[in-house]
Amino acid sequence: MGRTQGNHGASSEAPTAPIRAAIYARVSTTDQNCEMQVRELREYTVRRGWTISAEYLDTGFSGSKSSRPALDRMMADASLRKFDCIVVYKIDRFGRSVLHLNQQLATLTSYGVRFIATSQSLDTDESNPTSRLLLQILASVAEFEREMIRERVCAGVRNARRNGKQLGRRRVVFDRSKVSAMHEAGASVREIATTLHVGRGTVHRFLSQKPTPGATG
Repeated sequence: MGRTQGNHGASSEAPTAPIRAAIYARVSTTDQNCEMQVRELREYTVRRGWTISAEYLDTGFSGSKSSRPALDRMMADASLRKFDCIVVYKIDRFGRSVLHLNQQLATLTSYGVRFIATSQSLDTDESNPTSRLLLQILASVAEFEREMIRERVCAGVRNARRNGKQLGRRRVVFDRSKVSAMHEAGASVREIATTLHVGRGTVHRFLSQKPTPGATG
């Protein structure tokens, strides 16, 4: 004869706690901001019913740098298991070096923390080995792109030098003795700059570096 199960025995398992997610975003220059990345990552976590434990934002740091303030704090918090997974918009926001990415992912795996790149559908969850392979491929592509950009810049600099082009700020040529003479005659910085067709900053810098003769205490 079969036995029926009452409501009190419907489930002996405790409800599963929501996944705690850490958001990481990065931009390379200070005139950019992480707003778009953060908005997308917040929406991603909310749709899955996860909780956001913390947000780590690096502004003005290259992805080639293995040490960044917010990244370092996040990795330290990961070692304390303050969250269950890290979500980034793209893997190149986390890092552009394949070696660095491999080291960081291995570290996160040892902590039991997942890594998710939301826009690329990549997840280091143990049940998804294909994503791990794609991570390596995309990281290699990101590093290759960075090296190609660097090589193009270096090639441009070498070509400019071969063609005799001056790199950096052009040196201002002016009659320094005339500046001194006009200044000693009582001319203002504006008057000197206008007469010699140079910037007032140039005149200021020259006069500030020029020793004042006969100075008395």
